Amino acid sequence: QVQLQESGPGLVKPSQTLSLTCTVSGGSITTSGYHWNWIRQPPGKGLEWMGVIVYDGSTYYTPSLKSRTSISRDTSKNQFSLQLSSVTPEDTAVYYCARGPWGYDTWGQGTQVTVSS
Repeated sequence: QVQLQESGPGLVKPSQTLSLTCTVSGGSITTSGYHWNWIRQPPGKGLEWMGVIVYDGSTYYTPSLKSRTSISRDTSKNQFSLQLSSVTPEDTAVYYCARGPWGYDTWGQGTQVTVSS
C-alpha cells in the first residue's frame, strides 16, 4: 500500500524559501509510469496544481509558479521535495503531495504552511 507523507516547517517568513519533503513508502518513486505531484489549497480557495516530477526525473510546473518553483528528488530516500522561493502571505496554504497520473490515486494528508513575519 503506497503512502505519502509531507513534512517541513509550518511557518515561513516572507521573502524566504518554502521547503517541503514528501516521503513515499510502499512503492518506488522511480517506478515506470508514475508521477509525483505537489498541489496546494489556499484558505477558502480551490486546489492548485503546482508541479510534478515524473519517474524518470523530469519536471513540469504551472506557468504562474514556474519561475520560483523547484521540485527535486532523492531516490536513495524515496523522497521528492518542493522549494518555493520568495514567498508572500498569498502562498499560505495546505500543501499536498500526490501520486498520478490520470488523477491522483494516493494523497498525503497535507501540511499547513503559513507565510508570516
